[in-house]
Amino acid sequence: MGQALLVRPAILLCTLNAKYIHASLALRYLLANMGELRAQTALCEYTIARRPADLAAELLALLGPAEAGRVQVIGFGVYIWNVSQTCELVRLLKAARPGLKLVLGGPEVSHEHDQQPIVALADHVITGWGDVSFPKLCRALLHGPVPLMKVIAGEQPPLDELALPYAEYSEADLAHRVLYVEASRGCPFKCEFCLSALDKTAWAFALEPFLAQLDQLYQRGARRFKFVDRTFNLKAEASARILQFFLDRLPAAPLTPALAPDLFVHFELIPDQLPDRLKALIAQFPPGVLQFEIGIQSFNPEVQQRISRRQDHAKTLANLGWLVTHSQAHLHTDLIFGLPGETLASFAQGFDTLYALRPHEIQLGLLKRLRGTPIARHTEAWGMVYDTEPPYAVQQTSVLSRDQVQRFVRLARYWDLVANSGRFSRTLALLLQGASPFAAFLAWSDWLWQRSGQTSGLSPEQLVDHLFDYLGSGARARPRRLQAMLPA
Repeated sequence: MGQALLVRPAILLCTLNAKYIHASLALRYLLANMGELRAQTALCEYTIARRPADLAAELLALLGPAEAGRVQVIGFGVYIWNVSQTCELVRLLKAARPGLKLVLGGPEVSHEHDQQPIVALADHVITGWGDVSFPKLCRALLHGPVPLMKVIAGEQPPLDELALPYAEYSEADLAHRVLYVEASRGCPFKCEFCLSALDKTAWAFALEPFLAQLDQLYQRGARRFKFVDRTFNLKAEASARILQFFLDRLPAAPLTPALAPDLFVHFELIPDQLPDRLKALIAQFPPGVLQFEIGIQSFNPEVQQRISRRQDHAKTLANLGWLVTHSQAHLHTDLIFGLPGETLASFAQGFDTLYALRPHEIQLGLLKRLRGTPIARHTEAWGMVYDTEPPYAVQQTSVLSRDQVQRFVRLARYWDLVANSGRFSRTLALLLQGASPFAAFLAWSDWLWQRSGQTSGLSPEQLVDHLFDYLGSGARARPRRLQAMLPA
């Protein structure tokens, strides 16, 4: 979906999103900071479901025919979820138009780029921040002098020197897509599985200009905001101002479930930092407005220390308990399987601890060795074996066999279908009875895999049949109780 322009652009900003509902914040930052080149620049977003050959044809058509003396540039945002498709797209573009200047940026090409096929195909790579470095490179490519270096370290300017990107969201974006926003960049924590471990600290945008931009988005009709800040509640003063901003835009009259507010805001929280001032504001939001993503990752203190993760266990449990019982926020919590030294038994204990608090969702993720992350330092000591292809998921460790990892992969898929889908909340209570909810669900997962041989393509109706058969079988024999739980 290329941007319609009266004059053919000289520069295209392109990425392949995982789904249409996602709108690239990074590309809009680049577009907003193009300066005098803004009028010659177009934004092109696609999804990974599109054929690279079709995308190459669309991009070349948008640029128009190659002309002597006219430089054409395409900048690509490259991520773990799109690197394979983007590599094929870059290959097709270079074959069709060798003189086209292709520039890469994004986390996937910012580290360990020496051996990447996509880097070999491209003309330039900007590592790290690209907000001002990409416009500078485009000026050099269009007007000279042409840079001699292929890999260019991105310049990190003060945040108040950046043009904010929110005016670049189109009316279609506002109507149909989740809008990504950020009140800060970076992260002061050093969790080794995360690229933010490479940041020196977190940097906050000036609050008044940011809130003014949020208000303009709201006035234009935006109602779905997803904050990408790694540590939204790191600075309580700024967090409180932002929460109050959204509270002020809710109806004053009491709401009924039939009149749910037309507003949705997603934040990522640090689990062990929730001062009373933020609690007081959070408690005022009605259901359906706030969603908190809370990365627990592991409750094992030895694993936490090994991966440089600072997390106060007691405060984390207390804050999660408060959010469940005293707020209407939807809680999306995360655990990571396969961290160095984490056994199946210790992960099960962590899952059971988290499940006992009853968050709305528990996302079960498999460790991935993102390029550049410090988790690589544990590879030899803990026998970490990763897939060589994206998303570089762990295959086995010194304390987890390949079979155990595959069992978990199946369990995580079934957990999404049965628990996180919200379709089987009453049945789930039956399914997870026993001393260990994790062990109970693992038994169901093993049974379902042996029974169906499927982790995808299972319809809700099929799951109902499988659940009924399992709960009514010798494995979980409570058929009368099951019948009593089902609606008449």
